[in-house]
Amino acid sequence: MKKIRVAIVGVGNCASSLVQGLEYYRGRNEGAFSGLMHAWIGDWGPSDIEIVAAFDIDRRKVGKRVEEAIFAKPNCASVFQSTLPVSDVVVQMGPILDGVAPHMAEYPDDEAFRPSDEEPVDVVQVLRDSGAEVLVCYMPVGSEDAVQHYTRACLEVGVALVNCVPVFIASDPEWAEKFRRAGLPIVGDDIKSQVGATIVHRTLTRLFGDRGVPLDRTYQLNTGGNTDFLNMKALDRLKSKKISKTESVQSQLDERMESQDIHIGPSDYVAWQNDNKIAFIRMEGRGFGDVPLEVELRMSVQDSPNSAGVVINAIRCAKLGLERGLGGPLEAASAYYMKSPPKQMRDSVAYDLTEEFIQGIRPLKKDLGEAEEPLGSGADGAGQSSKAPLADLHRKPTSVEGSSVEP
Repeated sequence: MKKIRVAIVGVGNCASSLVQGLEYYRGRNEGAFSGLMHAWIGDWGPSDIEIVAAFDIDRRKVGKRVEEAIFAKPNCASVFQSTLPVSDVVVQMGPILDGVAPHMAEYPDDEAFRPSDEEPVDVVQVLRDSGAEVLVCYMPVGSEDAVQHYTRACLEVGVALVNCVPVFIASDPEWAEKFRRAGLPIVGDDIKSQVGATIVHRTLTRLFGDRGVPLDRTYQLNTGGNTDFLNMKALDRLKSKKISKTESVQSQLDERMESQDIHIGPSDYVAWQNDNKIAFIRMEGRGFGDVPLEVELRMSVQDSPNSAGVVINAIRCAKLGLERGLGGPLEAASAYYMKSPPKQMRDSVAYDLTEEFIQGIRPLKKDLGEAEEPLGSGADGAGQSSKAPLADLHRKPTSVEGSSVEP
């Protein structure tokens, strides 16, 4: 099986965790695949992802091989795989555009971006020469122009997109239609962590509703010490992130909360936390007899590995979409892996639909217990029989006519 050829935009902490993870899981037997949602998607395991191009703007990364650049400052992600194979992939100078917030200059070198003086490369040409099939966008929050620049390059070259940031591409009807017309899949927007503040907040919100408890007020406050949190000290750049996180939680409610009753978003930059993100969640509701009910939660995670555990799936789903000739947003995968997908779903529903997409089946009706039909054009999958049971996705599947279902 050919490897999935991936280009990365933004060689920061999230890219560091992803690249480390590709080597960490290489050669391990399937019993040692802890930390993965799926050991196999289609015919691809974690080690079947190959980085073939990388773009950044920081002078400490541009011109270095990617396996060196991921450990350069201001990166501060956990190092869980320090030994990496030598590659010939050199980090290229990308266009800066709006990718660097002005306030970065006020912070120490070890904490902030330091733009290179090199001339930016032709992104389209680099993607074409590298043979990239999927581009993973890790640009800083608020980089609207820069993200759109790389998005246009994907469309021009014919590269699928995994958009991990809250610049709305997959969820924007115009961009979605461009990918649909180009026959290119996109998974977006704004990555959900494996077990992060948003997915936990969503799950608890849905639990309140399912158990008949009205949610009256809630907040989610997050602190961290990586460049993501430093970048979002600029309130104008923070706007899209607050929208993405807030709407992700609102989508799990039967009735929207008033804006004054819900507050979600990054709260402050604490340098010594490095890549450790700490979230504080409070929820106030009313139980039986309108008796007050309160939940308070503190969670602490390493932010970037938490992201990589989801991106490694999104990449393989994008490749699956390419193999099946699908264009436009992959709705199931986007709903399960992203905060701001084109179509919000309950996470349990998104999970089921994503499993079925991976196998090449989908429900004919919204009720997942109703009749099913094989996937065809315009849907998230390929034409395989719906009668196969959901696969054990920690075993390598049997390949059937270019798709992957269990025998």
